[in-house]
Amino acid sequence: MPDAQATSTHDWNGDSGKRWAANLDRLDLMLQDFGDAAIVAAAAQPGEHILDIGCGSGTSTFMLADRVGPTGHVLGVDISRQLVELARAATPKAAPIEFHLADAATADFPAEGFDLLFSRFGVMFFDDPVAAFANMRAALKPGGRVAFVCWRSAAENDWVRLPMTAIRDIVQPAPADPDAPGPFAFGNLYRLTDILTTAGFADIEVRPFDTRLAYGRSDTRDAALDDALDMAFQVGPLSRALADQPDEVRARAAAAVRAVFATLPGDTSVLIDGAAWIVTARNRAA
Repeated sequence: MPDAQATSTHDWNGDSGKRWAANLDRLDLMLQDFGDAAIVAAAAQPGEHILDIGCGSGTSTFMLADRVGPTGHVLGVDISRQLVELARAATPKAAPIEFHLADAATADFPAEGFDLLFSRFGVMFFDDPVAAFANMRAALKPGGRVAFVCWRSAAENDWVRLPMTAIRDIVQPAPADPDAPGPFAFGNLYRLTDILTTAGFADIEVRPFDTRLAYGRSDTRDAALDDALDMAFQVGPLSRALADQPDEVRARAAAAVRAVFATLPGDTSVLIDGAAWIVTARNRAA
């Protein structure tokens, strides 16, 4: 059997990468407030060199490049070939940006080459997070900073909790290890701070960030509900729970989830609660 990291990498260059690429606009809308908050916390300065981990199609990379300006540089790294190709295609000429297809857990970054390590929901998937963060820390200058946003627990995120609760009498997802690599692997504050401390970071600050995110989008209320339902069936825990279910089960689940979405506010998107951590720290080598 292939190891978990190989399977994950294969998936991001297969179905997961394709689904993410197909839903870029929806996902960027959903993640906008979180990404903006992380960018503010990062406090990138003109001339800085930044490593953007799990950069996807480059949304956060482009925002960081605007802040470092022509004298700075941003390297975006992701394991999905589809997303890296989209990011490269969208990069303006002469922009201080590069995109590399690489696994940040093991990539050979230049030693002490960056002022800032940044990530928008890209650091929760490592098999060995301590080793991965230690590898990335070696690329930071003495006193270099880290800033990222990651999800809190699934139970605190209604965009997950409500749909999954809606289908509990229709299909039972397999039990999940909350510490396993995945979107909610850093939900436990104490585990998260222990990982960063063990990897060599200091001055660790983890603060909760809650917002009502926009899930799906369309011109009318009914169309927005349909779009939110389609998005839930394409990406995220609900899509995985229903992936191998027969059409009859999927239809029942769709009706149940749409009914839950219909109880939530929003005219052009379903507005639903999301909960994350905004994390900052420094390289302890300073």
